Amino acid sequence: MSQLLVEDKVLEVISKALEESPKRRFTEAVDLVVVLRGIDLKRDPNAKINEVVELPNPPKNRQIKIAVIGKGEFAVKAKESGADRVIEPEEIETMAGNRKNLKKLAREYDFFIAQADILPKIVKYIGPVFGPRNKMPVNLPATAVSELPELIKKLKKSVRIRMKDQPLIHVKVGSRDMNPEEIMENIKTILSVIERKYEDPSKIARVYIKTTMGPAYELPITYGKRRR
Repeated sequence: MSQLLVEDKVLEVISKALEESPKRRFTEAVDLVVVLRGIDLKRDPNAKINEVVELPNPPKNRQIKIAVIGKGEFAVKAKESGADRVIEPEEIETMAGNRKNLKKLAREYDFFIAQADILPKIVKYIGPVFGPRNKMPVNLPATAVSELPELIKKLKKSVRIRMKDQPLIHVKVGSRDMNPEEIMENIKTILSVIERKYEDPSKIARVYIKTTMGPAYELPITYGKRRR
């Protein structure tokens, strides 16, 4: 778990963000923004981070939706395990005739799981649509079908952290109806993954928290901040 945060001061800032941001008619998400430095994405594309992270306290205002692509026992187990949708490979082939259908599918679900021996047969259909949207399925062998319930359960509590064109990460770490302690735990989990990726905590220059439509509040960290 990340040691970057000065916990008592961070709790104060989170509480301030929750209390002072204008109230809305809906339950806003709480977003974390991490600004990194010393990372040249043009010279080193591998410096980008793209990972699925299980949160200790999933946001309460949004259900993570999981779709499973498979057949036979794999499909049956997916339904029993709480998948929001189970898709037969033939259905994917039918959708491929209309790219809009695949785009709609990619938008509708947060994560996809695919039976490993089926994926090579459908990747030519879903790849051009799912790939750019970072929605390519997690592979699971049919022989590991017993692991499907735990995988679905894990993804239901997960978020994806990734960079696009700038050394910047923007990810949901909670909702406004959560308490500051829960949100802080999630933030520490995210920062731990970033620290492991770059093996240098000083790469983390600034950390901010904000509600969806509220102002950003900077979180105090113990190191990594640029000297003035």
